[in-house]
Amino acid sequence: MINSNSTTLNRIEKRNTAMIDPLNKTIILIIDDSPNNLEILSETLTSAGFEVAVALDGETALEQIAYDPPTLILLDVMMPGIDGFETCRRLKANPDTHEIPIIFMTALTDTIDKVKGLNLGAVDYITKPFQQEEVLARVKVHLKLRTLTKTLEEQNTRLIEEVEQRGKAEAALQELTQELEQRVEERTNQLAQALNNWQQAQAMLVQSEKMSSLGQMLAGVAHEINNPITSIHGNLSCASEYSRDLLKLLQLYAHHYPNPVADIQAHSEEIDTNFLVKDLPKTFQSMELGIERICQIIKSLRNISRLDAGEMMMVDLHEGLESTLVLLQHRIKPSSKHLGIQVIKEYGKLPPIECYPGRLSQVFMNILANAIDALEEAEFRKQNSENISERNTPSTIWIRTRVMDNQRVEIRFSDNGPGIPEEIQEKLFQAFFTTKPFGKGTGLGLSISHEIVVEKHGGQLRCVSKPGEGAEFIVELPIG
Repeated sequence: MINSNSTTLNRIEKRNTAMIDPLNKTIILIIDDSPNNLEILSETLTSAGFEVAVALDGETALEQIAYDPPTLILLDVMMPGIDGFETCRRLKANPDTHEIPIIFMTALTDTIDKVKGLNLGAVDYITKPFQQEEVLARVKVHLKLRTLTKTLEEQNTRLIEEVEQRGKAEAALQELTQELEQRVEERTNQLAQALNNWQQAQAMLVQSEKMSSLGQMLAGVAHEINNPITSIHGNLSCASEYSRDLLKLLQLYAHHYPNPVADIQAHSEEIDTNFLVKDLPKTFQSMELGIERICQIIKSLRNISRLDAGEMMMVDLHEGLESTLVLLQHRIKPSSKHLGIQVIKEYGKLPPIECYPGRLSQVFMNILANAIDALEEAEFRKQNSENISERNTPSTIWIRTRVMDNQRVEIRFSDNGPGIPEEIQEKLFQAFFTTKPFGKGTGLGLSISHEIVVEKHGGQLRCVSKPGEGAEFIVELPIG
């Protein structure tokens, strides 16, 4: 029996080997311990153009499949050694062979066995005795399904790869886009900052030139006015003394000659001698006060004219504050347009400070002028207010100075004006930012003041304010 089986098996293998197409290799493996079944199935499949391989038992089949996997397997259920169910279980458990379609061949008609085979992973079953047309039909169907399945898997794999590649490309594109956007944003910010720096530098340069020219002009004006004023001041003292002597002489004449001639009596009544005697000293006193006021203004102009001083010098900050207030008196004192502004000075004891005095006077001027603007605007609203206490509240500016930790001095400028909104405070020190109407502000005053305090003197300038509670500008300067 063994020799007969071996002869049949060899004959089948020789015939099948002669038909192998290495370029289109579709192998159907038949596993059956019956040589007759192998002969019949092999003839049927070979005649239909398929390549056939055979195995007589499960162990041999597993070894053969390991080195040459088939395209489809026809597997007998009842075999010596391991049966078809175990052979199927092992094939499906192996990752290298679990996708090979298996068709069971059985003479069993029990549905449980068929279900068991399908549950183990078989795709179909063929009932013995074989019907050639049925065998061919089922084999062709499952080969076609296998081909379609592989094609779909390959397409799906390619699709997944394409999706992954597209996803990577989109991620790379998005990353590149974000990088480009970030670069554009950074470059835009750099250009904006450069433009702002250029504008600020240009504004500083123009303002510096203007203040330098103004300083030279003020120095010249102060010098030219000072000479005649000095002369007038000196001569006024003499004239006042002369007038007192003449009035005394006139009184002596009136005492010793109480009844003058008619012409003298008429002229005396015409010029109202009694009034002249009383009013002439007052006139000279008023002129002296005017001259002193002019001298104060000249002194203030000289202080302000030091704007273009190239070197720092030791100065008294209070002197600079007083000079600034002198030049702003026309806006502080009452007039026909407003009730005036009360200035409360709370000066501490400050040591001399090494600084650029003219430029600090410019800072004081800008801050105080802004405070006066705010108070004038608030006063207009107060006069139209129905709140009596609000109308009677005087407009006030406080100037406070003190030493901080023996290292810095602090000058605080406070007012009881309308205050500054938070969103405006953030822009106060930006060049060209202003809330004033066109033609009344350039937006450079506080920007230049910040540059003078921070850059020129290594100090700090900040604003503290709440709407309705006034504003306070704080200047801190190093002592040494």
